[in-house]
Amino acid sequence: MPLIQSVKGILPKFGANCFIAENASIIGDVVVSNDCSIWYSAVIRGDVCPIRIGEKTNIQDGAVIHGTFNKSETLIGKNVSIGHNAIVHGCVIEDNVLIGMGAIIMDNTTIQSNVVVAAGAVVAENKTLESGWIYAGIPAKKMKPLDEETAQFFIHRTAENYIKYASWIDT
Repeated sequence: MPLIQSVKGILPKFGANCFIAENASIIGDVVVSNDCSIWYSAVIRGDVCPIRIGEKTNIQDGAVIHGTFNKSETLIGKNVSIGHNAIVHGCVIEDNVLIGMGAIIMDNTTIQSNVVVAAGAVVAENKTLESGWIYAGIPAKKMKPLDEETAQFFIHRTAENYIKYASWIDT
């Protein structure tokens, strides 16, 4: 059974058709929209600031979502995939984004819609990643434009597949 815990009387809220893995931890001021999935060992900690997660978003195994007290909340849009072991901290991620495995997104960053952040990339504090690009590296830099075929494969297909994968779990 997942750890769903209140902080200062605020309990996480979940939309319809969400999959929450049995060892995921969701704590405090967290709102998860419809058709989302939160996978094994993921931690979403809304103890020091709000966390909002849009529809059809998946938080994959081992990912950590948090923010900074009195500084930065975390807002994640629709159709977003947060890869295995990624860290998303006090930032805004707009719709239709893929955050690769092990990527780190720091405070006060905005990732605009239609962006791929490659596996292992580190997005430094106070950056804006422009729509329509693939970013990679440490620190993350524009690598190449995001064409429609790549967006379809990495962003849209991944979000749809995670809804499907969640339906396969026997509960």
